[in-house]
Amino acid sequence: MNRINKPQTKPTHRITLLLAAAAAALTLSACGSGAPAAEPPLAGAAIGGDFALTGSKGETVRWADFAGKYRVVYFGYAFCPDICPTDMQRVAQGLKVLKGQDPDKAAKIQPIFITIDPERDSREVVGEFAAAFSPDIIGLTGTPDQIAATAKAFKVFYAKGEAVPGGGYLVDHSNIVYLFGPAGEPLATLPVDQGADAVAAELDKWVN
Repeated sequence: MNRINKPQTKPTHRITLLLAAAAAALTLSACGSGAPAAEPPLAGAAIGGDFALTGSKGETVRWADFAGKYRVVYFGYAFCPDICPTDMQRVAQGLKVLKGQDPDKAAKIQPIFITIDPERDSREVVGEFAAAFSPDIIGLTGTPDQIAATAKAFKVFYAKGEAVPGGGYLVDHSNIVYLFGPAGEPLATLPVDQGADAVAAELDKWVN
């Protein structure tokens, strides 16, 4: 407080006691708080929204189905040669690290993989791809229109890229791993580029 730094010609004993009491109260409050002091970096952002996609067993999966759960969401595609598998592996490893540290907290999180290549990523393909990293990850696909609408709601860019030798093609896309809260609100992005421990630390920071 700036007021404390102002020169005082005749400080009284009462003012000194009040300032000391206030400082002690602030210290106790800080020590006793387990919640993050800062606001989540994505708080209030217009990211996310309802969708109706298809799970690996052919069932319809909606965003509202995850109400009450924290959600880790990643958009990618099963035929991705490098970035997607690396990101997914670090997400899975980060969740495993957190589970070892705090099983109850880890149980509150649902990881979700959504394809941006619905032409090739059938429900069976996304199911196998997600399960290759963790049985806890839900893989989702849909029609091209459904995927386009979902990617737009989640602020994810993607576009069919260049052809590759032997047939097929790459898909250019943003590789962002989102963390959403129990009400579907965006909280933060996960630092998969920094490894599993960093992912676990970020999850631990925002999951209550």
